[in-house]
Amino acid sequence: MYEFYSSDDIRRQNGDHGLDLGRETGRTAFRKDYARLLHAPSFRRLQGKTQLFPGSESDFFRNRLTHSLEVAQIAGGIAARLNHLAEARHFGEGIDLDLVEFASLAHDLGHPPFGHNGEAALDELMVPHGGFEGNAQTLRIVSTTEQKLVTDAAGEPSSAYGLNLTMRALASVLKYDRPIPLERRDGAALVKGYYDSESELVAAVKNAVAPGYVGEFKTIECSIMDLADDIAYSTYDLEDSLHAGFVTPYSLFDALENRSEIAVAVFDKTNKALADSGYEALDNPGQLTDCIEEVFRGLQPQNGVSTNTGVANKFRAGANAWLRDRQLASNSLARNQFTAQRVGSLIDSVEVKVNEAYPKLSKVMLSREALLRVEVLKHLNFQLVIRSSRLAVVEHRGKDVVRDLFLAFSDTGGRLLPDDWQTEYRAADGDSAKARVVCDFVAGMTDRYAAEMHDRLFGKGMSIFKPL
Repeated sequence: MYEFYSSDDIRRQNGDHGLDLGRETGRTAFRKDYARLLHAPSFRRLQGKTQLFPGSESDFFRNRLTHSLEVAQIAGGIAARLNHLAEARHFGEGIDLDLVEFASLAHDLGHPPFGHNGEAALDELMVPHGGFEGNAQTLRIVSTTEQKLVTDAAGEPSSAYGLNLTMRALASVLKYDRPIPLERRDGAALVKGYYDSESELVAAVKNAVAPGYVGEFKTIECSIMDLADDIAYSTYDLEDSLHAGFVTPYSLFDALENRSEIAVAVFDKTNKALADSGYEALDNPGQLTDCIEEVFRGLQPQNGVSTNTGVANKFRAGANAWLRDRQLASNSLARNQFTAQRVGSLIDSVEVKVNEAYPKLSKVMLSREALLRVEVLKHLNFQLVIRSSRLAVVEHRGKDVVRDLFLAFSDTGGRLLPDDWQTEYRAADGDSAKARVVCDFVAGMTDRYAAEMHDRLFGKGMSIFKPL
């Protein structure tokens, strides 16, 4: 009989199993992992990293920290539901909620300042040195760069194990089971995976969690986190866009009907997601509008007039100004109704595909109808908001800031780094290792700190008293 959570799962990175299989006065090994993450500086810094809109524009908008908290809540809801399905018999005493929430809180740790443009800038600079990617950086942070003093196998104090997490916790953030090539040509596309520097660790994690397994490795906790992230992105990021007035229900519908380049892009990406889940593809982009109608069906303005009679017909007739105009931007009750109903229905639509031989590697997925609604809104929001000129200007500036900082720290031989990072830089063996130290430092910056540091180096913000 397999163990859904075995003693090897809770073995820590430094080899220690802990007391009583990780249980100390009622605190499990995974609860300790959760606590170590919650108190880590890299987790706190997520409050200063942009999710969709810059936090300086409005206190309403989500940042990477609040987004991660929402993902954790959704993931916990998914796990709790799965533990009550018939398939739960494969999961021992049940999927551990602490571990699922740990994976969710950790999933964005590796994102650099200024979002995906910051990620692109660092990857371009690191192409000769093994690349950069947010998920790979997350694994590196929790296993290497975040500091927690522990003992090594010889009992000597060491800071070489990051947060010294359990093998199963490390597995829960291994979202892409592929190594990023050490060498790529300039201009090559970003590769999602893990760095070569963590390849031995990844092999150890796989051997501990699923010994003998051959195939793509992804634990059920990671799968739940990944799905919860998609649900949050397609719901709460859309709510931010509605609040900001960047989109309205009508503009989503109109983009699919009258902007063919957007409709085709959303159609192609949605069909790819359907195919990846083994579902039947859509026949043509015209079918996407039915999803928008379904998503907003039943949404009610404050005057109590329901939209149940058909969103699409109302849009075409031009009769419902509440859905056509930007009134959702100021109607917080309606937005709250929209997000609450949507998240609840999506959690209820989650299914699980059990891996009979390795239940730990079972996969969670949405029903076809639910997946369709998630993918259409996710990609529509990307096309209409993230690719809009207003956000493009901000992100373009962020890419320049990240690039300038990296080059300034590298070109000065690390002399501009804080003292502890200078020590790491000097100890690094070779150009690639030194570049990785600089990359780690820049990637860990918040948006505000990066902009401020850039101003101190290249603008008018000089001060010898403000610490680095």
